[in-house]
Amino acid sequence: MPVRLVLLPGMDGTGDLFEPLREAMGAHAPVDVVRYSGTERLGYSELEPLVRAHLARLPEGEPFVLLGESFSGPLAISIAASPPPGLRGLILCCSFARPPSPGLALMRGGLIDLLMTLLHAPQMAGPVRRMLLGRFATPRLAVLLQASMRKVSGAVMTHRMKEVQRVNVVDKLAQVRVPSMYLQAMQDRVVPAQAARVIQRVLADLRVVRLEGPHGLLQAAPDATARAIENFCRELGEPVPAST
Repeated sequence: MPVRLVLLPGMDGTGDLFEPLREAMGAHAPVDVVRYSGTERLGYSELEPLVRAHLARLPEGEPFVLLGESFSGPLAISIAASPPPGLRGLILCCSFARPPSPGLALMRGGLIDLLMTLLHAPQMAGPVRRMLLGRFATPRLAVLLQASMRKVSGAVMTHRMKEVQRVNVVDKLAQVRVPSMYLQAMQDRVVPAQAARVIQRVLADLRVVRLEGPHGLLQAAPDATARAIENFCRELGEPVPAST
């Protein structure tokens, strides 16, 4: 039985940005995308039961791997620390267990509100694209990114950024018993390499796979990330369909 891949989205929460990866995984690969509301200000503590409810609806007895992208990494860690039936592995992509940037911790409410308002301004589309995709941006990815951002209110983005500012699930890493992998973007301008080292200090068996690409690694390098995911799943003992 193939291992199902369950994807938890980044800061936008729409799940739409997973489309390039889903295509790279192939039409027959079982992939589930969890989507967060673009209008409700839900933090990690509210999102976790929603994700667990989604996982409880998966086909009974079917193994799955949980992938947390960026913002969702702490959620994936918390769930893996107290795993639901069927969880076979954990993948973190360009993510973190505590605030990923020292500068972020110094920001306070009003400054974050201003930053998120600016990020939603039309004139900021180019800078946001460069920050998340860098030289790997394509016209298709630019359209996907803009469309996903339009689905999420500024208030929701601000709330999620504040959640990132105070999250700390490092203590939960010691409770993770499933095989784990970290996909690290070599040109990540958002989450520094130190974030993976923090996780690896606790999860000594964490496999770190470094790939060419920006913070939006799953979007900019879907074929390479799909291969890494497939290899990881195969080593769990359950074959997955090859990439197309």
